Amino acid sequence: MPVIRTDDGVELYYEEAGSGTPLVFVHEFAGDCRSWEPQLRFFARRYRCIAFNARGYPPSQVPSDPEAYSQDRATDDIAAVIRGLDLPPAHVVGLSMGAFATLHLGLRHPELARSLTAAGVGYGAEAGKRAQFQAESDAAIARIRAEGMATFGLSYSRGPTRLVFAETDPRGFAEFQAQLREHSTEGSALTQQGVQRRRPSLYDLKDGFAALTVPTLVIAGDEDDPTLEPALYLKRTIRSSALLVMPKAGHTMNLEYPDAFNRAVLDFVTQVDAGAWRLRIPESQSGSIISATEK
Repeated sequence: MPVIRTDDGVELYYEEAGSGTPLVFVHEFAGDCRSWEPQLRFFARRYRCIAFNARGYPPSQVPSDPEAYSQDRATDDIAAVIRGLDLPPAHVVGLSMGAFATLHLGLRHPELARSLTAAGVGYGAEAGKRAQFQAESDAAIARIRAEGMATFGLSYSRGPTRLVFAETDPRGFAEFQAQLREHSTEGSALTQQGVQRRRPSLYDLKDGFAALTVPTLVIAGDEDDPTLEPALYLKRTIRSSALLVMPKAGHTMNLEYPDAFNRAVLDFVTQVDAGAWRLRIPESQSGSIISATEK
């Protein structure tokens, strides 16, 4: 079984396909490396694709120490995969929890990233939503432990931002839900507690994002309400970023509309590899609505 050992001794399971410039895929809380199958099948024709299971997601190890789970650990685990496979700077594509870690990689380990794609990112980030998000996280942790993932996964998979997935692609949604229910109860509870609940708000990282120059693509589904305002904030703050809003897409847009998602990411990484991805023109943020500002 292919594994990478992290600096703190945790073994991370990974899968890879294809050859060439590396693309590393980082999954969400409700997913695992299997969630990226539509992307691996597409991108492996041109790139070396790596998808790994986060700590707490078997067959990766499930540390029992709560302090083994944090936003920094999740970020460093991406770095461990890139370094452990001796990869050159990689295109890193993350969804939700994985997108938070992807953005943090750009802040803390920019030398490892050729580009960053952050999809479905921003849950609980807004100041007015922090307390609600933490309260809902606490309730989720209690239910995970009380019910187990086989039961809790049924309700978690039907959260408000995932209903459009069930409507659009019932077969794909059923597969997603079945895979979620297979997750480790202990690993899921500890991940929700250490990574999700305790992560810093994106809005508290403004200075870091303002200095970030790694090419960045932010993707939001227009049916994924908790990510829309944070996506706009990231676009306005990261001068190397662009924003794509996918119509009628929810939180798992890479599974709901894999062709549109793949084509958007392909266009982005192709521009980056061609050296055609540029920083935002400073004058475009002058504040003027119609005319150029006078110098």
